[in-house]
Amino acid sequence: MIKFIKNFRKDDSGAVTVDWVVLTAAVAALAGVVYTSIETGASNLTSATGSYMGTKGPSDS
Repeated sequence: MIKFIKNFRKDDSGAVTVDWVVLTAAVAALAGVVYTSIETGASNLTSATGSYMGTKGPSDS
């Protein structure tokens, strides 16, 4: 039983999987933050462009 416990403690084959899961979660969270930032800016720009175009008529240059 002691030998099994020592071998179990030395075995680190699952540690790489945990590292990849944490890394993937961090990348997904960062992508969500970036998407939210870009979406907000694009929405504001679209709104401002629509307002500007609404104030100008076809004959205005």
